Amino acid sequence: MRSRYGILGFLIVWGGLAGLAATARAQVPPGQTLAVQASATPGARVDSTHALTLADAEQIAIQNHPQIQAAQDVAEAASQRTRQVRSAYYPAANGSLTGAEAENNSRVAAGGLNNPIIYDRYSNGVEVNQLVTDFGRTRQLVKSSNLRAEAEAENVVTSRATVLLRVDATFYAVLKARAVLRVAQETVQARQLVADQIAGLEQHQLKSGLDVSFANVDLAQSQLLLVQAQNDLQASNAALADALGFSDQTTFQLAEPEFTEPPSAPIDMTTAVQEALRDRPELISQRLTVNSARTYVTAERDLWLPTISAVGVAGLTPVHAEQLAPRYAAGGFNVNIPIFNGHLYDALRGEADAQARAQEQYLRAEQNGIVRDVQRAWLDANSGYQRLGLTKQLLEQASKALELAQSRYKLGLSSIIELSQAQLNQTQAEIAQASARYDYQEELAALAFQSGQIR
Repeated sequence: MRSRYGILGFLIVWGGLAGLAATARAQVPPGQTLAVQASATPGARVDSTHALTLADAEQIAIQNHPQIQAAQDVAEAASQRTRQVRSAYYPAANGSLTGAEAENNSRVAAGGLNNPIIYDRYSNGVEVNQLVTDFGRTRQLVKSSNLRAEAEAENVVTSRATVLLRVDATFYAVLKARAVLRVAQETVQARQLVADQIAGLEQHQLKSGLDVSFANVDLAQSQLLLVQAQNDLQASNAALADALGFSDQTTFQLAEPEFTEPPSAPIDMTTAVQEALRDRPELISQRLTVNSARTYVTAERDLWLPTISAVGVAGLTPVHAEQLAPRYAAGGFNVNIPIFNGHLYDALRGEADAQARAQEQYLRAEQNGIVRDVQRAWLDANSGYQRLGLTKQLLEQASKALELAQSRYKLGLSSIIELSQAQLNQTQAEIAQASARYDYQEELAALAFQSGQIR
């Protein structure tokens, strides 16, 4: 008789569990969007009435993130330095106003070698200086500055790619945390129902107090899992808001991305390494920096070359002594030939050459590091791709094991320990499967970044 009631009671339990699980899944469909806390700034436009897709999040970050804006400002500063160097090609004009009042027969008796006679006068005029040639040094300086500006422009691409990678990672992290939270909620509901049913059976002396204790332990574990899942979701939301470059809190809706079925495998490692060595903006920037440094070495070498410049002056002297004319004008040229400067130019060239060699070594180190990072990212992505199939098999086996454990427990052929372990295995398998897909998408994004495909 007791066995008959036990079987009847557990048929009610499992029927309730199945209905509860179906209800929980119906309440949270796979395509549901998720409310996310993020910050809003005056410069960003966010429509909270529509679901935020991954592409939308990336576009917001590009327009709003301070790291990208700072990189753009640095690149603009580099382009202005090019204009500074190029200014040597253009004439320099200066206006002057000069007045003097002197004692009669005044002469400058000490000081530099100049005309010692001082006349009473007031004059105004213009002086124009024009570089005729410095035999290529300015051209090399302009070329070096241009290369440096191009390197800084590639650093903007690097900053943008870094921000986009973080947006992708945090976007998928929020969706992963949401999936884990849904599993935790369903687990708490299911184990609460089991604990209540076993407690009722224990009151009718159909099950022992040990079964009740194990059921309550399982319930407490699921509640701990729920608390951790809620905390992880909040932390993921905060990370996403920071990745988008926001400060004030607002509310988004995250749209579930569409995944291909079956998911595609990552590209082969050799192709990824080749793409990285060709397309990574850090490498492009460092190569430009090396070329800039080498060009600057040539410019420093050309310090020993002469410079030729022309000068012209003209003006009026409305107030003047009778010895002076009411206007003046003159023109001439200057040729400067370096002879000796205490080895200054040699030291400047030696410093530039050492800096250029250092930049070449930095380039080698950057290449080696990128190859290593690509290999590591490819291994992670390949492992994530394999986990997709394995977690699916794990969930199928865990579900079958739980069904068998439930049947054995209903028939009184096993203890609550076996059932608890089967429930735990299924929960872990559900979490693993929910996490595997988003982890794989994050790993694919990391591989695309390392191979230079996120720009």
